[in-house]
Amino acid sequence: MEPKLHKIRVNGAELAYFERGSRHPDRPTLLFVHATGFHGRLWDYQAQSFPEYHSIALEQRGHGRSEKLAVTDWRTFGEDQAAFVEALDLQGLVGVSHSMGAHGMIDGAALSGRFNRLLLLDPTVSMPSAYGPEYAQMFGDQLHPAAKRRRLFQSPEDMFERLSHKSSFPLFHRQILKDYCDYGLDQTPTGEYTLACLPEVEAHVYMSARTNGRIFDSVRALDIPVVVVRAKLPAPDSGQDFSSSPTWPDLAAAFKFGRDLHWPDCSHFIPMQRPDAVIELIQEQLDAERNA
Repeated sequence: MEPKLHKIRVNGAELAYFERGSRHPDRPTLLFVHATGFHGRLWDYQAQSFPEYHSIALEQRGHGRSEKLAVTDWRTFGEDQAAFVEALDLQGLVGVSHSMGAHGMIDGAALSGRFNRLLLLDPTVSMPSAYGPEYAQMFGDQLHPAAKRRRLFQSPEDMFERLSHKSSFPLFHRQILKDYCDYGLDQTPTGEYTLACLPEVEAHVYMSARTNGRIFDSVRALDIPVVVVRAKLPAPDSGQDFSSSPTWPDLAAAFKFGRDLHWPDCSHFIPMQRPDAVIELIQEQLDAERNA
């Protein structure tokens, strides 16, 4: 089923979201939230595996078809998610999220009180001592290197061909990489295509990654089951290695009802690299919710 695109203004931003199915009184809604630089249609592979459930894939500010606003504090992503689920009056949610989207979902769940379970795929929460202004200051007057990312392509097919053999993209399930290219571009007046998440917006997201030390207030406040899936550990002195896990290994233990899953054979791009394993985890959460 092709998802329906909607837009809503919350927390000072117009956010786009893709909806499948309709609400059911006896089944939870699945809420999917993507990572930095991506968009809501990257969840198509997983969402279409649950046609009997109402599901929503949110596009965060600055990404996809949402308003192209830069972010300087990651708390904003959680505030957006809380305002979004409140505006739609969603209750009893099962949240499924990745990387920065999962970081924001921790705040969104704590602020809104509308989630029953969270599946956080490498949620980009560093150890508590890592938060402060020093991280952003290391860039000086320069933007994060993501600002130099190629932004123009002749077509989605051109983008797919260029990325198929570059960086971590060969790890992606080919259908998910195709969805990234097909739905992650805006056509320009000249007929070219540009990234929907502008490279400078992505750069600001990375540069503000250590702004939200208050995330641990939300971690401690949540009294719902939380599954944290972590990718392979970074190698010593590896610097910014986007293929390995950015998540504090003790994060799951900081939740009241946290469970840690370490997948050492997987990169940070968990839902793109192992989508079928993620589907199994989602089904596990839905089964647990039904039996609760």
